[in-house]
Amino acid sequence: MRVATSTFSDNFMVQIGQLQAKQQRLQNQAATGLKLSLPEDNPSAMGQVLTLQTESSANTQYQSNISQLQTQATTAYNAINGLKTITNRIGEISTLAQDMTKSAQDRANYAAEVNQLLGQALQVGNTKDGNGNYIFGGTQTGAAPFVATTDASGNITAVNYQGTTSLAAGEISPGVTVTAGTLGANTTGSGPRGLFTDSRSGADLFNHLISLRNNLNSGNTAAIASTDAPAVSKDEDNLLYAVASNGAVQSQLESASNLATQQGLAVTSQISSRTDADLAQTLTQFSQAQTAYQAALQSGVSVLNLSILNYIH
Repeated sequence: MRVATSTFSDNFMVQIGQLQAKQQRLQNQAATGLKLSLPEDNPSAMGQVLTLQTESSANTQYQSNISQLQTQATTAYNAINGLKTITNRIGEISTLAQDMTKSAQDRANYAAEVNQLLGQALQVGNTKDGNGNYIFGGTQTGAAPFVATTDASGNITAVNYQGTTSLAAGEISPGVTVTAGTLGANTTGSGPRGLFTDSRSGADLFNHLISLRNNLNSGNTAAIASTDAPAVSKDEDNLLYAVASNGAVQSQLESASNLATQQGLAVTSQISSRTDADLAQTLTQFSQAQTAYQAALQSGVSVLNLSILNYIH
């Protein structure tokens, strides 16, 4: 049975086209180092790669969130540490002032120092981060959280909190959110603990400093002993709580950062194993495809020539 020349020719062209496409694909793999560039290269593997790329993108976002939260936590810690230095000195003054051998001038000097420390505490309360955001105002970051009222001499007579009582949170892994900020004040009895003022702990730093200063100026040592010293002690305890909480958050963020980095490397490795071409293997396959292409051309031409001769005879 004779095979029609047109049928052989059509099949031949299809095979030649397939071999050319294979050569082109292998040549692209050798040039780019990727064995997957189009879905049709390997639909199943490409689906896996797309899933892994989505996971990688999410992981990158988690790492960015963690980095931002770490910056917030570090900024807050530095400010809290500065405030701790202030309260340490305030505690010393409240103890020294109770000494009955201290003169009125001594207490006046202490009062002047407390007044200065009060101003420094206000500056800490209105600390900004590197982006110009106030760090102790809760979710209100664009305005100073603490506003002072002063007398004619410029002495602070009251400090009002104008921030919120909630903090922003960031997602550090699927379904896990962390709050790295510290709230300036909270008198609601629930939610994040306030650093300067908190109704649950009895902390009210600004008012306690104002009271201590005024009692030092008036020489009211009884009030200093019975009211101011215990109050300042509560402020110090509240700061210790803030330091511990900040440390716990930083530790959690450090662990999350290490885990996210490891997961990122693992996902990248998985993507690479599915997309990267083995250069040696690719070049060998390309050489084989070229040989097959040349052989197909030669055999095809020979068959077509014989078919033409048979037709002539």
